[in-house]
Amino acid sequence: MITYWVVDRGDELSRELAEQFHRLAGRHGMIREDRHPEIVLSVGGDGTMLQAFHLYKAQLDRIAFVGIHTGHLGFFADWKPEEIGELVRAMHSNAENPPLKVVQYPLVEMQIVSPGGVETELALNEFTLKGAEATLVAQVNINDEMFEMFRGDGICISTPIGSTAYNKSLGGGILHPSLEAIQIAEIASINNRIYRTLGSSVILPRHHHCDIYPKAGRSVLLTLDHLLVRRSDIQCIRCGVASQKVRFARFRPFPFWTRVRESFIDFKDQ
Repeated sequence: MITYWVVDRGDELSRELAEQFHRLAGRHGMIREDRHPEIVLSVGGDGTMLQAFHLYKAQLDRIAFVGIHTGHLGFFADWKPEEIGELVRAMHSNAENPPLKVVQYPLVEMQIVSPGGVETELALNEFTLKGAEATLVAQVNINDEMFEMFRGDGICISTPIGSTAYNKSLGGGILHPSLEAIQIAEIASINNRIYRTLGSSVILPRHHHCDIYPKAGRSVLLTLDHLLVRRSDIQCIRCGVASQKVRFARFRPFPFWTRVRESFIDFKDQ
């Protein structure tokens, strides 16, 4: 039988939908399991999916995610609230006729170097680096060679699936998630006689990496998806395509470009 867990946004509607799912799933013999589930359902918005991802990112090789959106825009979500019964039936049918069909999306990996050592982090959408008290000044290297000296509000490094999020609002391109790549987008860069940047987003393939060296002695704000920390000890951040991937369960077809159109262009049904 399928073991599952539900992460909900915490509002009344999301909690009600989570309880409805539990009732229906119980009737089909599915088992609640919060420590090592096979499937993690996110009930809420994209922020809820990011929360679910970071709760279970240590088990990416065995967990598949499913999204049920309760808001107006749920890019990670395949299912609407009124379709919960259909989802439960599809999950039950799959349990009787395995294997589970999944799609796998690339992630961005960061190796954060500080005097305390090296920390490795993963992001599903993106990570950003911004100045905490002043503009961000940082040297950007690509494949161990200096590329540019950046000055501005910050730098955004996104995954292909995250290219539709903050990266898109920065003017970056939308990448199909089958492409194993990361995208570097500038956040309000300053260009003058001293500082000169490319001014457009850069896409790096799997076998490339970039290193960001913030100016020493300055505090920076580092975000990993929805998580935010302030640091003053970062010496370098190395970014590249992670060896791990995130897995999403597909109980019915939902092409990527259909998802993009429905999320950003066609609002008839929202």
